[in-house]
Amino acid sequence: MPTLLLVDDEKNIIELERLYLEKEGYQIETANDGKTALEKFRALKPTALILDLMLPGMDGWELCRRIRQESDVPILMLTARDQDMDKIVGLELGADDYLTKPFNPRELVARVKAILRRATGTPKSARLVVGDLALDPARREVTAAGKLIELRAKEFDLLAVLMHNVGIVLTRERLLEIAWGYDFAGETRTVDVHVAHLRKKLGGARTQIETVSGVGYKLVATD
Repeated sequence: MPTLLLVDDEKNIIELERLYLEKEGYQIETANDGKTALEKFRALKPTALILDLMLPGMDGWELCRRIRQESDVPILMLTARDQDMDKIVGLELGADDYLTKPFNPRELVARVKAILRRATGTPKSARLVVGDLALDPARREVTAAGKLIELRAKEFDLLAVLMHNVGIVLTRERLLEIAWGYDFAGETRTVDVHVAHLRKKLGGARTQIETVSGVGYKLVATD
C-alpha cells in the first residue's frame, strides 16, 4: 500500500486530504511543519509527498530542496499563491507537480495518481532511437551519443512523447495530457519548465527540442 506524507500546517486541509486519499487506499502520515516533515520523511521513506509551501520554520521550498538532495520521491506541491514565479521556483527545486489552493479534492487525487504512475514507469516497449538520442523504456534510460543522461521520471516521460512523435509539433496542452496524464487549463507553464530542464541535460546532443512559436514543441531529428 503506497504511503503518502501530507505536510501542511492547516489541520483542516490535512483532514480533507486524508479523507479523500484514504478512500483510494493510500496509507497516510502527516506533519505540520518542515522540520517534523523532514524527520518523518527520513524515518518512513514514503511513496510520495504532498507538500504545502507556507510552513512554519522550514518552508516548503527549503524542505523540497533538502529532500531532493537525498531522494527522487514524487512531490506534489501545494500553494495558496497563484503567481507563476512561485510555481516555477517549486518545479525548479524538484517538485513533480503543483496545485493551487483552494483545490478540488478529486483533482488532488488525480494528480497523486498521475505522479505515482510516472514514478513507477511506463509499460515496456521498443527502444527508441532519434538521431544521436536513444531511449530504452524498459530500463528507463536515455543516452546521447552513447553517454548516459540522468533524467527525472517526468523528464523521461516528456522526452519519450516527443521521440514517439519526432518532427511533429505538439501543443503544450497535448504534452500535458499525454506525459502528465491530465488536462487542466492554466498548467502549461509546467511543460515549459521541464522542456528547459531537458534541453539543459541534453546539452551538446545533435537531436534537440525546438520551440514552434505560438504553438508548442517538436523534436528535431538529426542524421
